[in-house]
Amino acid sequence: MRYFPAISIAFVATLWTIPATADVAQGVELLNAGDVSGAATEFAAAYEAGDGEGAFYLGRLFELGLGTEQDEMRAANLYSAAAEGGSTKAQVRLGLMYHEGRVLLRDYVEGTRLLCEAADAGDADGQLNCGLAYRAGRGVDADDVLALSYWQRAADQGNILAMNVLGQTALETGNIEQAAVHLKQSADLGNAGGMYEYAKLLMIGASPDPVTAYSYANLAVVRGLADAGVLRDEIEAQLTAEQVAAGQALAREWTEARILEESVGGEN
Repeated sequence: MRYFPAISIAFVATLWTIPATADVAQGVELLNAGDVSGAATEFAAAYEAGDGEGAFYLGRLFELGLGTEQDEMRAANLYSAAAEGGSTKAQVRLGLMYHEGRVLLRDYVEGTRLLCEAADAGDADGQLNCGLAYRAGRGVDADDVLALSYWQRAADQGNILAMNVLGQTALETGNIEQAAVHLKQSADLGNAGGMYEYAKLLMIGASPDPVTAYSYANLAVVRGLADAGVLRDEIEAQLTAEQVAAGQALAREWTEARILEESVGGEN
């Protein structure tokens, strides 16, 4: 039984993570404050000082057209320079560009090499995408064992998409219990897709839990997943008034706990 669409190469990551170097960190801070021009100046200074991350972030500005005209080829050139300067983020983005074959000529071998180099250097997005390449046999011989290993390493670093992929893969092999572990992990981190799929899992098996399933479906809806609304309503139609109230209370408790956690984290 499949609960996710077929696995595909995908890049899902926080765009403006805070790196270690001062110029890039300042650039990220300025960018988050809406000062794109100031951020670009800091990224350029970092790049000129030999910091590959500066080139990466400049590349993202050009790729997305932030503060400048969109220029994906210039972005690719900056990613190449950044990758040579040791940026694993740039290796991942450049590797995916080779896989996409839209800006650069499609080259699975080179793309997967870059992805897996980033993965082996500890980059979680590299691990996710290197695993996807091994699963699909793109640029390498297909190897499900290696794919699972890379995904688990990414999930251990908190990569939510890797958790979802592990959950899907467990479902494909009929391991419902293991799938539930991965999807609950994703759901509890606030991922709408994980919430939706976990809610579906809770409705099947020998001991279904429709109240908890209803709460997760309810949470997924307010996180923008329209399909979860259909599931939520279908579950609600099967519940008593008391069960509906209990499921809604669980969703409120989850939300309140998350708000408290985020407020405490913001104070530290």
